[in-house]
Formats: sequence, C-alpha cells, structure tokens
Amino acid sequence: MAFRSWKRLLLLGRQNTFAKAWRSRRGGPSLRWKRCCHWSAGKSLDPEVRAFLEENTEVTSSGHLTPEIRLRLLTPRCRFWREKPDLWPYGDPFWAIYWPGGQALSRYILDNPCVVKGRSVLDLGSGCGATAIAAVMSGASQVLANDIDPIAGMAMILNCELNHLNPFPITIKNIINSEAGNWDLIVLGDMFYDEQLADGLHRWLRKCIRIQQTEVLIGDPGRHQFLSHSIHSQLHKVIEYSLPEYTRQENNGLTSSIVWSYQPSNSFENC
Repeated sequence: MAFRSWKRLLLLGRQNTFAKAWRSRRGGPSLRWKRCCHWSAGKSLDPEVRAFLEENTEVTSSGHLTPEIRLRLLTPRCRFWREKPDLWPYGDPFWAIYWPGGQALSRYILDNPCVVKGRSVLDLGSGCGATAIAAVMSGASQVLANDIDPIAGMAMILNCELNHLNPFPITIKNIINSEAGNWDLIVLGDMFYDEQLADGLHRWLRKCIRIQQTEVLIGDPGRHQFLSHSIHSQLHKVIEYSLPEYTRQENNGLTSSIVWSYQPSNSFENC
C-alpha cells in the first residue's frame, strides 16, 4: 500500500485511534514554563531514532504556505511513501505531514509577528512543530510545543536544528482537561477531526479564556467535523489562504485554509 493510501487512512479513519489517545491521556497538574517535562538540545534524542528519522524523511520547504520553514516530512521520494504502513516501526506519523490548518497558522504568524511578539505561546497538537517554529521566528518570549507522540517531539527538535533555532520546550503529556495554564496565546491546527476530542477541546479552551484571558487561534481547512461543531458559531474568521497545488493534491482537493479567532477582537488587525 503506497503512503498516499496510508495518508488517506490517516485523514479519514486512523485519526480516530489518535483521538482516543488524546482523550485517554488525562492531563496532570497544571504545566508551568519552568516545571514542564520537556526535551531540550539534541543530546536527549535516541541516536537510533534520530538516524531512522533522518533516513526516512526528506527535508523540504516547498509546496507549502511557509517556504521560510524547513521541515522533515514524508514525501514521494521517501521509502515509506511506498511501503506498507505496518512496516513503519512507530506510531502513525501524523507529525510527518504538514497539515493545512497548521500551514495557515504558521503563515499568519510569520506575516503578523505582533500576534506573538513578547508573548507566551502554547502550540497544542504541534505535530512537526512548524507553528511553534513560526512563533519563535516572530519573537515570542516563550513557546511550549505539545504533542502526545514522543516521536513528534523528537522530530520537532530536528526541525528546530534545520531552522537554526534552539529547541523550545516540548511536552508529550495530554494537557487537555488539565488546569488552565497561564499562556497569552494558544494556537492549534487540524485538531477538530473527532467529535469527542472536539468537545474536550472546546471545554478546555473556554476554561483557559475564562480563567486566564488566553487568546486562541485555530487553523482548519474546513473539515466537516469542525464546521459542524458548536464552537464554530463562536469564532471570528481572521484570514483565509489559498493552498499551494501540492498541498491541495495531498489533502483530497482542499483548496484553502482559514485562521479563526476564538476570542473575536480587533487586536490582530493592522499589525
């Protein structure tokens, strides 16, 4: 089975397994910047995993909305684009795809650095880490990347190296349903692919806004699960991007991706 078919499974079906993992890994105590579990420099990377990721991904910056950011991704030139999914030795590599919601968020932050400059930013469901990287590039004072897949965390460190950045803190705990952390801004892309997970996200984000006055930006290309969820009626459309042809082809013909503000205001305009 080619990876194109595998990716379709990720898009349409196997995300349910990942959603169950998000729902089952309950958050612990509130995470704070100096006390969260995280990787730092590459010394903490398993050499065998590093070698595998470097051998089986391609460094690319083309075909996406953010050519400024270099990432290790699975592409048609990679071995596992053609191999059977079961031969991949780790969990489903959601991190190895630069999803369109994350692309839109990253593009918006790079074009509007005042959104993050001098602010603390949580990148929830960070995947390849592109949006966290964009936040660092744009002057965020603190960035925490969160993904429950430890391999994603390792890939993020490699991607920081590619972009000549010191690795930001990365936590692999599920912080949804934890106490509301004291972040200025939470960004999340492509996370509304499962109804129960979406419900949990809605409740937790609402709590963060109520308790900490956190601002929230969501990136999504218009998936049915997102557009049909009750959170959609409470969002303000910030900007819509036309997706590059390569990204369209790899996402079943989706043509655009939108950044939404969960806390409607004019604070993101005229940066």
